[in-house]
Parts: sequence; structure tokens; C-alpha cells
Amino acid sequence: MLLPPMIAQGVRDGTVTLAFRRWRRPDVKPGAQFRTSAGVIRVETIDVVDLELISDDEAARAGHRDATSVRKRLSGEIGWPVYRIGLSWVGEDPRIALRSDDALSDADVAALDARLERFDRASSFGPWTMATLALIGQRPQVRAPDLAASVGRETAPFKIDVRKLKNLGLTISHPVGYELSPRGLAYLARTTRTAAG
Repeated sequence: MLLPPMIAQGVRDGTVTLAFRRWRRPDVKPGAQFRTSAGVIRVETIDVVDLELISDDEAARAGHRDATSVRKRLSGEIGWPVYRIGLSWVGEDPRIALRSDDALSDADVAALDARLERFDRASSFGPWTMATLALIGQRPQVRAPDLAASVGRETAPFKIDVRKLKNLGLTISHPVGYELSPRGLAYLARTTRTAAG
């Protein structure tokens, strides 16, 4: 479930506790958690509601001016049900703490080696993990399209691959480009893997 940064921040500070979506079927279930720019958010409840019965108070709890604003902004097919989703903030994105953890044991390095080798084997592009880490290390905070083009890749799949590295705590995303995290730097200093595999 995607939330705009301002809405995610509202969930974090408690001013936003609801969201409204028009879906063919629910995209989330109660208890589901997802990462946002403001940290981890949990779906508490999900109910089908009558669009015309959404109140101004509910709209305000979803970060809207009034119920009319909610109705105007709902996307999706007109015939699909409207869902009211209760939201709460769980805590910081665990990747933030992970990327700062540079005290890697031999077991940590071996686990990262194995994970990156799996990524390389599963890739239709071929081995990419070590070359991508090296590229980010050499060109921090360079636009993703420029990085992707420099290695002959399309931007969208390149960004998906970098997100896999971020999920392991090895990189940090910036408004423009990426950089290696303390964990990523520690990993590169310890691993015996190379860009060739």
C-alpha cells in the first residue's frame, strides 16, 4: 500500500489514522505492515464503506480537507468498493538500524555472500551485485538513470536491484542517487567476492 510522504508522516505523528481506497478487492489485510518514508506502518482495520457516508471528521483523519475531497481523489473503477483502512505507526524502518551495523561477523559476511550470489544467479542480466556496489561506491549520489546507463541497463530494473541491496542494509538512498552504507563498506572490506562473481 503506497502512502504519499506527507500522509505517512501524519500516521507517524498520529494526525492521520485512516486512508480510503477504491479497490476491486483489498490490497492489504489487517495486521499487514509496510515500509514508508516515515517508517513502518501497520494496517489495523479494513472495512467497506458507503462513499456518500464518509464524514468530514473521517476525511480529516485521512489527511483530507473534507469528505468531498476524499470522493474527488479516489481512483479506480467507479463500480469497485470503497475501503476505509485504519492505520498506525509501528516504528522506524529497520533498514536504518541495519545499514549502520558495520560490526559484521564471519557468519554475517557468509550470509550476505550467499544472498548476493542468489541474486546474481536469478538475474536475467547476469551477475550484478558486486559491480553495482562498486559503482555506487565510486559514484555516490549520482542519478539512477545515469548509473544505469553507465552499465548498459534500463533504469527501472536497475533501481529494483539497488532496492534489494538497500533491503540488506548495504546502501542508502538519497533524493538523488545512492551511497554505500557503513554496513555496505564493512561488507566490501571483508568479502572475497569480486565484480566478476
